[in-house]
Amino acid sequence: MEQELIEKITAYVMKSWAWAQANVLEPTRLIELAVIIVIFLLSKFACGRLHKGLTKAFGDHPVFTRLDRRFLEPVMVAAVSLMLMWTAILILQPFFHTYLLSIATSLFTAWLVIRLAVSMIANRELARLVAWVAWVIAALNIVGLLDPITAVLASARLPLGESQLSVLDIIQGIFTFAIMLWGAVALSDLMEKRVNTLASVPPSARELMNKSSKIILVALAFLISLKATGIDLTALAVFGGALGVGIGFGLQKVVGNFISGIILLVDRSIKPGDVIETAGTYGTINKLAARYTSVITRDGTEFLIPNEDMITQPVVNWSHSHRLVRRHIPVQVSYGSDIRKAMQLMVDAALEESRVLKAPEPRTLVRAFASDGVDLELRLWIEDPQNGVANVASEVMLHIWDKFHAEGIEFPFPQRVVHITHDMDTPPAGIMPGMEVGARVADE
Repeated sequence: MEQELIEKITAYVMKSWAWAQANVLEPTRLIELAVIIVIFLLSKFACGRLHKGLTKAFGDHPVFTRLDRRFLEPVMVAAVSLMLMWTAILILQPFFHTYLLSIATSLFTAWLVIRLAVSMIANRELARLVAWVAWVIAALNIVGLLDPITAVLASARLPLGESQLSVLDIIQGIFTFAIMLWGAVALSDLMEKRVNTLASVPPSARELMNKSSKIILVALAFLISLKATGIDLTALAVFGGALGVGIGFGLQKVVGNFISGIILLVDRSIKPGDVIETAGTYGTINKLAARYTSVITRDGTEFLIPNEDMITQPVVNWSHSHRLVRRHIPVQVSYGSDIRKAMQLMVDAALEESRVLKAPEPRTLVRAFASDGVDLELRLWIEDPQNGVANVASEVMLHIWDKFHAEGIEFPFPQRVVHITHDMDTPPAGIMPGMEVGARVADE
């Protein structure tokens, strides 16, 4: 089989060389080749100067920036080359048959159409790859080499169990999978945008729908590609069993996080937008991915917490069923202060803060009669914990500070009075005669 393949390749090479001698190396064909090269270089130079002028004139315009980044200059070069080649054909046709110019015109037409078609692909590298592959196939078809190359690839077969798989089948399967995968991702993105507009659907249900649709579409793309390749899908039973064993031994954490992510989406214990606290991390859930949960803290740090930890570790959800959060602010006043007046001032200080809710209204309670003063506690409610819970307490405490100082309410501080008693005739050790000894020392 290898010897037969080598003989076929050799025959095609010799045939191509004979074609080149008959159609390219003739004087008239060399003239056409020179005309094609001059036209291309002239188009490249002219479009480069035109592109610089357009950049200076419309460089800041968003539409021009988008077109320029994608395909503006290549399309301009192909279009100008086509016009000049058609002009050259009209001029040279009365003298000889323009064989190479006709082929070049077809090639540039295919390139122009392909570049315009792949402009719908958002990824620049993928668009460039698709454009080059499509143009190579079109070029082989134009020069008449596509069928011979296809026959050679179809004759090269690889044994796969009881069946044989040709190189052409593998290439077709790869292209089919790439196209189907691109279509599946594009369709899932469209579905995701549509689902995200459904305000009546909870955020966790939207995430579950988006991820489920993407998984199903990618799986279908893979199965359709295998079917297009010619692989019997029943042969995947053994591979599926081996994959299951591999997952059981080597991918336990990955699969565990994936299943945990699905559980989190189904039971809706947490969802995007919730304010949570777990393992010392406090922040807002930004995204529920297949492997992790993204939590953004108040300082902008993004933590990627494994989904399995979100199920096995304690999680404080500040906005699970509602967004009402009550804050407790302890304050201590001295025994000489007016307690009832201090309690009212604390309520007034809370009401001055815009984030504090009027209903339920703030309240102040007497918690204890401590050794240094009376312990009071202000209780207030907020409904936007995603904006922080410590900062609102800080603002209310500043208002309390200002009001207490304005109304003469004292904050107590620890005081200790020590009385030292000794015989004046016999000074204590370390005290020199004539040294004055304080009778009371205050330690703050």
